[in-house]
Amino acid sequence: MLHLLIRSGLAPLAKLAYRPEVEGLENVPEHGPVILAANHRSALDTAVIPIVARRPVKFLGKAEYFQGTGARGRLLASFVSALGYVPVERGNAAAGLAALGAARRVLDSGGAFGIYPEGTRSLDGRLHRGHTGVGALALATAAPVVPVALSGTQRLLPVGARLPRPARIAVRFGGPLEFSRYDGLAASPAIRRAVTDEIMSAILELSGQEYVDSYHPRAA
Repeated sequence: MLHLLIRSGLAPLAKLAYRPEVEGLENVPEHGPVILAANHRSALDTAVIPIVARRPVKFLGKAEYFQGTGARGRLLASFVSALGYVPVERGNAAAGLAALGAARRVLDSGGAFGIYPEGTRSLDGRLHRGHTGVGALALATAAPVVPVALSGTQRLLPVGARLPRPARIAVRFGGPLEFSRYDGLAASPAIRRAVTDEIMSAILELSGQEYVDSYHPRAA
């Protein structure tokens, strides 16, 4: 019910209030598995992408979002679930494998899965080197990868702000990427890196950001 309320009520209101500029929406298939690989500028990116994509999009979310107690904890769990978050533990290799498994289940069921290859929000405005999880996922599932570039969302909810602010935002969807030429090579770290770098190059072309060939440090 809450998911329906967000999609049918809050989403149209948000689009009316912020009037996001959207390009390349025809590149997002209406049905079937697809990976939406985006740059990451704001905590609200996970809400913006599904609003403009016109289909539900699942993202990984911290398991603790779903483990709160009391009325407030249950409300938070319901809200993040309605937004499309899939709960995963984080912080070690086993958690990484669990996250990959959760993403595969979304795609195997024909869903859309959203991922930020940088691994965290860019606090300096630059596009940082992508982690190879997105490459591993694309190779393991054969799902097409649609690169996504967000701009302006960093002004929509600046770091430290609690409420969204007026801002012009844009979302650009690039042409789908497919990697069938690498069939049978998913176990190769070099191939996973090559696929990830190709995805990041496509995001860079859409976003026009400065590129940094190093991982963004995670916030403390």
